[in-house]
Amino acid sequence: MIVREAKGFSGRAYIVIPRDADDLFTLRRTIENGDFVVGDTTRVIKHLKQYGRPERGERVKVRVSLKVENTALYDAVDRLRITGIITNTDNELVSSGSHHSMTVRIDDTIMIEKERKWHNAELTILTRSGNTEDFILVAIDTQEASVAKVSGTHIKLIPNIYSGQSGKRYQSSRKSNPNIESFFEDVAKTIQSIMNNDGGNDACRTIIFGPGEAKRKLHNFLGTEKYRFEKEKLTIVDGVDVAGEDGIYVFLRSSALKEAMSSSKLAAVSSILDEVLKLVHNGELKYAMGMEEVTYAASIKNIECVVFSDAIFKTSDEDAVLKVLNSIESYGGKIYAVDSSTDIGLRVSSLGGIVALLRYSMR
Repeated sequence: MIVREAKGFSGRAYIVIPRDADDLFTLRRTIENGDFVVGDTTRVIKHLKQYGRPERGERVKVRVSLKVENTALYDAVDRLRITGIITNTDNELVSSGSHHSMTVRIDDTIMIEKERKWHNAELTILTRSGNTEDFILVAIDTQEASVAKVSGTHIKLIPNIYSGQSGKRYQSSRKSNPNIESFFEDVAKTIQSIMNNDGGNDACRTIIFGPGEAKRKLHNFLGTEKYRFEKEKLTIVDGVDVAGEDGIYVFLRSSALKEAMSSSKLAAVSSILDEVLKLVHNGELKYAMGMEEVTYAASIKNIECVVFSDAIFKTSDEDAVLKVLNSIESYGGKIYAVDSSTDIGLRVSSLGGIVALLRYSMR
């Protein structure tokens, strides 16, 4: 999560940009009733006709300030619903004093203002959620490339980029590959665009993989004088012989993920799930699945780390889930939220929506 203090509010307001499902969960815990949230949203505006019914209405984009009455994840960890009363707006057709619901998604920008100065504990939660390394994945061959951004446990895919090259891979002369440099330029510009949208995040690492030698050629191309990507921020991964969007998903399921992205939340969650499945296979009982087992394990402070997905909110009350997760964090347990943008999120959902590694067996 990107966090910065809003100027002129004496520590009462912070601007935040959630980067993954964990960040939205953090906002769910830090936004209180009575706070003010400023952000972009949409609202239907109906124009009244003389001597007739109002028109069906037009949905317009508007920036509003809400006095918060309720905050909820609403059956999804990748969307946060904030409900409250409009106190200010940049559109004269939207009246203050009316109720409105604002949906906050990953990469949205909002400002949170409290009537008091933020507590150190609240700021600690925000800044701790911000300690996430982002990655850019590139799955490429001579015909197509797909670029994806990994923030925490969230994946954002860019549509495939095509080179227009012939499928005859034995052709190697420059004349037979007239568009290869322009193809690499398109890929490089896409990577730069992602970094610029990320506020010029030069620390973002780029991982390149795919069949053949295209990945190495792109690696060299990105290091040329025109683009000057830092070589230490570029990594080539062998063993993933699929390009395009399929290549991205193959990489996310491969063992190469843990090696190339060892510092990422995604790799941590993948390791947790692999460990749980290993324990199940070996008949060891140092794991918990489902809300009932996790709640009991949390009550005796027996949870090392826990992973949950949006599936848990379909079978359990949200406040009950938050109470359990807060208790786990209070004694040092680690919490990871995952969404359905990855195969890992679907795996967690299939295991009851919440799984945990235990400190000791409780059965």
